[in-house]
Amino acid sequence: MVLGNNGLTGLLPVNLFRSPSLLQVIVLRNNSFTGELPEVIWSISGLNLLDISQNNFTTELPNFASYDNATAAVLDISGNKFYGSLTTVLRRFSSMNLSENYFEGSVPDFVLGNASLGTNCLQNVSNQRTLTDCVSFYGERGLSFDNFGPPPPESGKSNSNRNRIILAAVLGGAGFIMLLTLFLLLVLRVRTRRRVSHRGIDVGQVCAETTPPSPGLAINFSSLGDLFTYQQLLQATGNFTEANLIKHGHSGDLFKGILESGLPVVIKRVDLQSIKKEVYLSELDFFNRFTHTRLVPLLGHCLEKENEKFLVYKYMPNGDLLSSLYRKINSETDGLQSLDWITRLKIAIGAAEGLSYLHHECTPPIVHRDVRASSILLDDKFEVRLGSLSKFCLQEDDGRQNGITRLLQLPRSSSERGSSDSSTALCAYDVYCFGMVLLGLVTGNLDMNASSETEMKEWLEQTLPYISIYDKELVTKILDPSLLVDEDLLEEVWAMAIMARSCLNLKPSRRPLMRYLLKALENPLRVVREDHSSSARLRRTSSRGSWNAALFGSWRRSSSDIAASTTRAEGGADHTSSRKHHSKEIFIFPEPPPQETERLPS
Repeated sequence: MVLGNNGLTGLLPVNLFRSPSLLQVIVLRNNSFTGELPEVIWSISGLNLLDISQNNFTTELPNFASYDNATAAVLDISGNKFYGSLTTVLRRFSSMNLSENYFEGSVPDFVLGNASLGTNCLQNVSNQRTLTDCVSFYGERGLSFDNFGPPPPESGKSNSNRNRIILAAVLGGAGFIMLLTLFLLLVLRVRTRRRVSHRGIDVGQVCAETTPPSPGLAINFSSLGDLFTYQQLLQATGNFTEANLIKHGHSGDLFKGILESGLPVVIKRVDLQSIKKEVYLSELDFFNRFTHTRLVPLLGHCLEKENEKFLVYKYMPNGDLLSSLYRKINSETDGLQSLDWITRLKIAIGAAEGLSYLHHECTPPIVHRDVRASSILLDDKFEVRLGSLSKFCLQEDDGRQNGITRLLQLPRSSSERGSSDSSTALCAYDVYCFGMVLLGLVTGNLDMNASSETEMKEWLEQTLPYISIYDKELVTKILDPSLLVDEDLLEEVWAMAIMARSCLNLKPSRRPLMRYLLKALENPLRVVREDHSSSARLRRTSSRGSWNAALFGSWRRSSSDIAASTTRAEGGADHTSSRKHHSKEIFIFPEPPPQETERLPS
């Protein structure tokens, strides 16, 4: 097991060592693990190397004799916080590095000559810690320090003064630590209250490109599914053959695999020579913190290789939305069968449920940052599971980032195609991308995200003029020709097109919130029927009586935008129209509170 140099923190789970008899090498060096070292490690009879140096393990060594048949092994536990006596568990090791800990007492004969003992609290050994350091360390744990051996003769007065100095130092240090802890707790509490009060409303900044990568993430591996061996994954994928390659993703290559149990899975291989380790650590941290039925399930992981890491997901039989919209009827013909409208609407609702969870049920809100047809995965019943979660970021309330939040933030590579040249990501950016998905479901053109910015802009300029709240029939000009819809279903298509256009507003603060989009998708007919069946005057004066106003509040959109759209696609500038009805106001979605707007790219 080799997990060194991964920047991992937290407790080391015992279930990592389910088959201890098979382990010969354990390397956990240069991480930030804390707490006790699982006792099972000391009893592995076939262990040849145990290297847990440069962590924050803090515990006493177990006091039991090694197995008679245990092999001679090399031990390196330097740079931790082990304390107490050197016990008989060390007998089996032929070479030991015990330096930079807090061991006390005398050194047993079986350790002398085989160990590096510097920077401890041991008796009669050179290069040890100061008395103050040792007393303070043991005092913080409520333990008495065994000292370095008999002290030299001193007068009673001298001893008394020295004891007073030591006591004052210990109490002063403890008091300072307590005050610092209380201050940090107070700051965190204030920030938490502020986040809760603004949850799901603010559209502040996250993920600035200048933010440095986090040095470590506290990940609880026991909540991340099974621990797979590299050999198991090789067998599951046929040595990662091209035949099992699904696609090359931005965060790793995806392979289809079959486990020994017969369970089909998808395995992501992350090559650390071309992809930063923060990418897979960020995704592991995401699954460690957040769970929802609309997120692709993580079944396990394999981190034993130095330059390659593997994540194992549940297999989605219907692939992603991009590949499922049109499918061959059979292998003998060239005909394609498209998803019917009911299934398309079901997929839109499922994706909205997942994004609504990220935006409105997580604190602070989570920005997916890669919402597109290829990241919307579909199971055997076309239920949605959101994938491509390695690019997620946290949205800060006030646009400023603190040190704690940066632990979860991942800088974007210059090679990634993000939100154009914007250095920030907002929940409103997810909404924009979701609008592109909705428009793709209406038109059948789901791969515009893969197009150049110029091509996408031209396509929007040609498409958006056919989406009008005043004319249902216009939407038939851009409707996917393969869709067969009756009058009622055409109204649902019309409603989804209107929602898509609202999402594509170039002003982030004018885009609907995801939770409102979800409600509208769940009952799309009510978006287009009640308000528009009444007169323009009624829309202006009696909006509170309408369903949209009751559900969505008072987001007013000027119809001048819509009128102008018949000749020009919606852009960043205000549109004007010579039509008389440009002053009429309609109620589509609620307007978020005034925010400082940033232009997010189309």
